[in-house]
Amino acid sequence: MRTEKSPVIRYVALRAVPFIQLYALYVLGHGEDGPGGGFQGGVIFASSFVLMALVYGYGTGRKGAPEKITDILAPAGCVLYAGIGLICLLMGGAFLEYGRLAGEGASEAAKHSAHHFGLIGIEAGVMITVTASMITLFFEMARDAHVDHGQDDDDGEDDDA
Repeated sequence: MRTEKSPVIRYVALRAVPFIQLYALYVLGHGEDGPGGGFQGGVIFASSFVLMALVYGYGTGRKGAPEKITDILAPAGCVLYAGIGLICLLMGGAFLEYGRLAGEGASEAAKHSAHHFGLIGIEAGVMITVTASMITLFFEMARDAHVDHGQDDDDGEDDDA
């Protein structure tokens, strides 16, 4: 039995998504100074896609976060994280020694700035990977329930493939 969602829930959910995503970016940006960071921001960002799938249906939610995109983003975040560490190594420092990103003979202010940018870069990598992973986990679990109940995807793809 399929029931129509409340128009109020649909309206509120649609308008809440940008604010949820903005808050996720806030959590990412302030993770170095307080609670939060890439993992927390990634889970919050992914929750906006989960909300859309719960309110508008599996097919509509999956269109907002296509599997091909999440399959690319999950390892891309890891590459960003490892890439920053590798650059630090190539600059003569330790893995994730962000001060080395400023270059040889840089001032303390430049090293301090490089440290912040390096930290934000790896946190962004974590956020990208966590967001893609959480979205994938949700849609893979929801797909099994979705297929078992014979619901239509609205995306025209075969779920058993």
